Amino acid sequence: MEDNKEQSVRQFLDLVKKSRRGKFKIYIGMSAGVGKTYRMLQEAHALLKSGIDIQIGYIETHNREETHALLAGIPLIPRRKLFYKGKEMEEMDVQAILSRNPEVVIVDELAHSNIEGSKNTKRWQDVMDILESGISVISAVNIQHLESMNEEIEKITGIPITERIPDRVLDIADEIVNIDLTADELIDRLKSGKIYDKTKIERALGNFFQSERILQLRELALREVAHHVERKISVEIPKQIKLRPERFMACISTNNITAKIVIRKTARLASYYRSPWIVLYVQNNSESSDRIKLDLQRHLINNFKLATELGAEVIKVKSDDVTKTIIRIAQEKEITTICIGKPHLNLFQVIMRTAVFNELLRNISSTETDLVILS
Repeated sequence: MEDNKEQSVRQFLDLVKKSRRGKFKIYIGMSAGVGKTYRMLQEAHALLKSGIDIQIGYIETHNREETHALLAGIPLIPRRKLFYKGKEMEEMDVQAILSRNPEVVIVDELAHSNIEGSKNTKRWQDVMDILESGISVISAVNIQHLESMNEEIEKITGIPITERIPDRVLDIADEIVNIDLTADELIDRLKSGKIYDKTKIERALGNFFQSERILQLRELALREVAHHVERKISVEIPKQIKLRPERFMACISTNNITAKIVIRKTARLASYYRSPWIVLYVQNNSESSDRIKLDLQRHLINNFKLATELGAEVIKVKSDDVTKTIIRIAQEKEITTICIGKPHLNLFQVIMRTAVFNELLRNISSTETDLVILS
């Protein structure tokens, strides 16, 4: 009886805390220079005129004249200065923001990595602390910084993206606004010197700012915001028909490249359906810790970490019967969709020659579980 009372109190406290949490708005764009910071500052001026206590926690104008001009009149919380590797650096002063306690704070560069020794390693984690204190946040990020899109973006741009945010950060947002430009408009802005100074324009046109690349990034940004709106509608509007809730399970092996692809693509599916998901690794005798190569062990651990960061529950099971283990875990966890990597052989050869795959197909066909093969 006492336990029930404690649980009831905890649930009520959770509700109170949730209602006190600040609102979170994100401006998202396909690349640098589309005007995210400009729009945030425009909104700040509009909120100030409406009597809202809004302050700048961190802004990066990149010396763009039109954007820099909008700073005038908006209260700014000074950055904290610290020394790192013999140089004086500046970071957002989270403690000063919490102490000032404005109604709304602007925090630019959401994917930024904090200097070593900061309380949080990433700025998005600072934003979570600010929201939890009851302060609302307006922030901005480019689509290429989304964790699950990392490999897809790198293929498009040819540029590795080191600073990333987990997809769940967008899920937490109360509102996402896409700052959309056509490829021609963005290239015109670049040529006019509104994105980079004139010495960098030619190089940018030959690298990142090519029409084909911009169009692909634009499509990803539009699709992501559309998914967010659909997810929001599905959560806020009650369904008349009770649908089977989606639950995804990604099955990975020690194949590092395939495992990463399966994890990221399953994360995207789970994010789209706002559903829980699992990463399952079945370890057979040949992959026991005393037999597996050290580099494979390291890659496996990194993939577990990636899955956890993307919001998955990681399950590791020792078994030489891979198929039965996958089916058993799928039943126990009420999985609706099993995701696996594309086999190295063509599908016909796999079905004919691979007993594990053949058995998995046969077992799944008798259930309502879907099997997705990710390329």
